[in-house]
Amino acid sequence: MRQIAISALILLLMSTSAAAASRIKDIVTVQGVRSNQLIGYGLVIGLNGTGDSLRNSPFTEQSLQAMLDRMGVNVRSIRARTRNVAAVMVTAELPPFVGKGARIDVTVSSLGDATSLAGGTLVMTPLVGADDQIYAVAQGPIAVTGFATAGRAESLTQGVPTTGRIPNGALVEREAPAEFGDRSTFVLELNNPDFSTAVQIADTINAFTGQKYGIRTAREEDMRTVKLIKPRHVPAARFIAEIGELLTETDAPARVVIDERTGTIVIGRDVQISTVAVAHGNLTVRVAESAKVSQPLPFSQGRTVVSSESRIDAAQEGGPIAIVGGTNLQTLVSGLNKIGLKPPGIIAILQAIKTAGALQAELVVQ
Repeated sequence: MRQIAISALILLLMSTSAAAASRIKDIVTVQGVRSNQLIGYGLVIGLNGTGDSLRNSPFTEQSLQAMLDRMGVNVRSIRARTRNVAAVMVTAELPPFVGKGARIDVTVSSLGDATSLAGGTLVMTPLVGADDQIYAVAQGPIAVTGFATAGRAESLTQGVPTTGRIPNGALVEREAPAEFGDRSTFVLELNNPDFSTAVQIADTINAFTGQKYGIRTAREEDMRTVKLIKPRHVPAARFIAEIGELLTETDAPARVVIDERTGTIVIGRDVQISTVAVAHGNLTVRVAESAKVSQPLPFSQGRTVVSSESRIDAAQEGGPIAIVGGTNLQTLVSGLNKIGLKPPGIIAILQAIKTAGALQAELVVQ
């Protein structure tokens, strides 16, 4: 009998305790303390014949001419034929509290028909934010992990050679606006919204601040947010650091996640199934085609006729009936193991159990 652990990749989110204890800073984010997306358009030079073909990528030729014009080189009357240049989009993430002069990583992606960015160098490219302000400038050699090579009859590509990274490739020129140190109130946003978890966080914080500062500082607003009031004469950074190290219990709704494309099934810790009887059978239909030739007798007026002969076989495999149900994962998995199914069968059974109203959990199909 096949076991579920062998026939499918099933991730069991099991725990011996009723709830898991986590640090607050691992399950929440401080509202307003976030990264900012940056983007820019630039040119990569120094490619070994793997850049854009200027005929198929006119924007590359226009950008090359504009760059050379700024440098005092007039090439407007000359038709460029180089394939050592590629137009690219440059993206980066500006972390919070990064000051001027700091460096951040950038990702470079081809826009035209370049086959590889390996060996290329990104020339100075301004990176702007959503407000169209320049926050960083990127430049430097590109690190590409993939490669592409081609012969007359065959080509080989591994990875993605048209995308690369420049570690510490952008220099920050402007700080993102932040008002952290002057704030007296903060809002914690739960990464996985849940009313029980929000209440647990507020109670944990109040127990700590009540003992250390003599006041209650936290109040749950809803399933996603917890509001904090900073004690007077306590620096904001120190207060948030102390709160972040506190351990609190977390909770999550009972949920079963199914990915039909990969056969992955994730069953949450608190999933329960009311007792049901489950039987599963597989119907297999096999169609075989064969050619049949009718050959006439010699010197007769008949013609050779080729006809097809079909053979259809149908077989149905019956499965055992198992009683599935229980208040924990161990009982549930034990019941499903008695049937012995491949991932598609397990997925079908879980969907049928949900339809029958016996699955006391949210079923998410991806």
